Amino acid sequence: MPVEPTVGRLLLNQQPRISTPCTRNRSGRVQPTNGRLYPGVHRHHTRTSVQWRFPAVEVSIALSYPYPLVVFDLDGTLVDSAGDIAEALNRTLQDWQLPRVPEATVLTWIGDGVRRLVEQAFTAADSDIDLDTVMPGFMRHYEACLLRSPRLFDGVTETLAALRERAVTLAICTNKPSALVAPLLQHFGLQDQFALVLGGDSLPERKPSGAPLRHIAAHFEVAVGAALMVGDSITDYRAAVDAGMPVALVRYGYPRGLDLDNVEAVAVVDDLRELLVL
Repeated sequence: MPVEPTVGRLLLNQQPRISTPCTRNRSGRVQPTNGRLYPGVHRHHTRTSVQWRFPAVEVSIALSYPYPLVVFDLDGTLVDSAGDIAEALNRTLQDWQLPRVPEATVLTWIGDGVRRLVEQAFTAADSDIDLDTVMPGFMRHYEACLLRSPRLFDGVTETLAALRERAVTLAICTNKPSALVAPLLQHFGLQDQFALVLGGDSLPERKPSGAPLRHIAAHFEVAVGAALMVGDSITDYRAAVDAGMPVALVRYGYPRGLDLDNVEAVAVVDDLRELLVL
């Protein structure tokens, strides 16, 4: 059976990480760029791999991912933590004899950092209490409620694992206080999935500034335009635009007024696993 030298090398290497020269035809099917198959060779493809079957030999070739670096937001993108954040905020309001607020209302305040969250809650309650006096109590409640009932959104574990299998570097850029990020990741067993984690207090600027995203790209020596930001909110979107980084958005998070149907993004997904077919 005639086999070109490039294919022969693939057989010797057994499952290389980089794909052979392939393109997608008009129907979206993957095919070799030379358009040829050899006698006795059959091709089978899935969304994430191309499998070449030779007589008595099978080689699976992982397709490369278009982004070598993917930066994730945390709350609302990977983790559903709204109920716990709302409880911490309501306990703080009660400390100051102020009424509790519905979780749905708190959802509209999440995303710009904890101080801004508390500020909006106390402003809505017509309170002029000094935030510097309030914040220590809020942080105690926040830590106490951190692992009260968080859950991973569907597809998170599978998506992170699949991206790492494809040699993608993963990072987190969140406005959550950095001291509370590690315990949350450890709770879900995700602490080893991310090569870098930035919290809202890790740098002088936080999202919606693009500075944290530019910092992460520079840290890994990846061009900003070659990385991907994945988030759920208008804060994430504005940070990506400011940084000049492509952005993908999820529908299931806390968008806070972001019009997901009319936004310029690489993708807007209902399930994080949809990122695997970009």
